[in-house]
Amino acid sequence: MLFKLEHIKMIEMGMKNATRRIWKKPHVKAGGVYPVQVRMFQPKADCSFIKVNAVYQQRLGDMTEEDAKKEGGYTLEEFKKVFETVTKTLWDDDLVVWVVEFEMERKVR
Repeated sequence: MLFKLEHIKMIEMGMKNATRRIWKKPHVKAGGVYPVQVRMFQPKADCSFIKVNAVYQQRLGDMTEEDAKKEGGYTLEEFKKVFETVTKTLWDDDLVVWVVEFEMERKVR
């Protein structure tokens, strides 16, 4: 899965264990193990890996402070700004996104 470098660091420190994605259908499955990459085709030897625990849909407006904390220790207001920056999409409470909850499987760095 692709992440911003600062989010990879949060994942590796155990601060981030969820991500929200604007996908038409999920690109990962619960139980799957995936490389954490900054760019496509990054050599797997340079990647940490996450194990996906859950994949489900959620309206952005249904997010809680606890959900935002799982995204990297953010408050909900902080996460709204991060979401807009990363996705280049304005926050819309009615937007349905895919939520991927995960845990660190193997740390490489």
